[in-house]
Amino acid sequence: MNIDLLKRLCETPGVPGREDRVRDLILSEIDGLFDHVETDPMGSLLCRRDAGTEDAPRIMLLCHMDEIGFLVSHIDDKGFIYVQPVGGFDPRNLFSRRVLVCTDHGDLKGVMNPGGKPIHISSPEDRKKVPEVGEFFIDTGLGAATKDHVQIGDFVVMDEPLMEMGDKIVSKALDNRIACWLGIEVIRALAEDGRGAEIHVAFTSQEEVGLRGAKTAAHRIQPDIGIGIDTTLACDTPGIADHLATTRHGKGFGLHVRDSSFIADTGLVREFAALADKEGIPYQRTMLAAGGQDGAAAQQAASGARAIGIVVGTRYIHTVTEMVDRGDLETARQILTAYLRTF
Repeated sequence: MNIDLLKRLCETPGVPGREDRVRDLILSEIDGLFDHVETDPMGSLLCRRDAGTEDAPRIMLLCHMDEIGFLVSHIDDKGFIYVQPVGGFDPRNLFSRRVLVCTDHGDLKGVMNPGGKPIHISSPEDRKKVPEVGEFFIDTGLGAATKDHVQIGDFVVMDEPLMEMGDKIVSKALDNRIACWLGIEVIRALAEDGRGAEIHVAFTSQEEVGLRGAKTAAHRIQPDIGIGIDTTLACDTPGIADHLATTRHGKGFGLHVRDSSFIADTGLVREFAALADKEGIPYQRTMLAAGGQDGAAAQQAASGARAIGIVVGTRYIHTVTEMVDRGDLETARQILTAYLRTF
């Protein structure tokens, strides 16, 4: 398993609308894998592997590049930075975080904390309050000189490295750099195979703020089949009822049936399930009551497409401790490769 690539993908900063560094990394990895590569006006990287015949089906893999993060919205006279979120954060996970402020002139280390009193001088009532995201600020240690380096619209990401823990991989931005990893590694695995389908891998922009890049990319490509590749919840941890687990680590990839953005094509669900059973690839059917993913954009583009999601269960999602099981990630690679080889 190419953990080095996954590490570089996860540790490269890129929030919605600021995916260029991730896109550049992917471009450096895919040389020779595709017949045509271009960047669309939304910043999505559209990659095509041609088929051997003109009437071949058009299959689109959608892999969003962006991670949740922040955009700088204000810098006060003391140099404290205030931000607006791009993506969904739980404020309980933002206390005392190390961050990276990414500017046109270089990156600055910083720390994020909420305004208010430290524990030594706070009251019991103070300590019960959970601040809103807008109450957090960033301190770069530069004081008033911060304004010389940072401007409104610069972006901020959490600053944490990928690490391996037994059979687990932990990092920020596994949502959704695992999809970028899969989009590269699956095509790499197909390098010597026949060309029975026209395969498009779209590394999309701005998924975390409304599937925006996927909508324009899918409308342009107009696939016959769209496969949204993403993370999903793995709530197989203490304090959560079994029926809310969504997926469980070590049980295989997620065959995504439904969320609030789309309902997967029933025929595709059957096809993937039958193929996984035939190949001995473990999987689990998944549904989410809320949330969405790029497969929905493919399904609804232009005159529509058959669509499904292939997902990897992730613990502690939308935090700096996102955790996937190495085996589950491998089964996602196996099923995508096996499916594309059926054409």
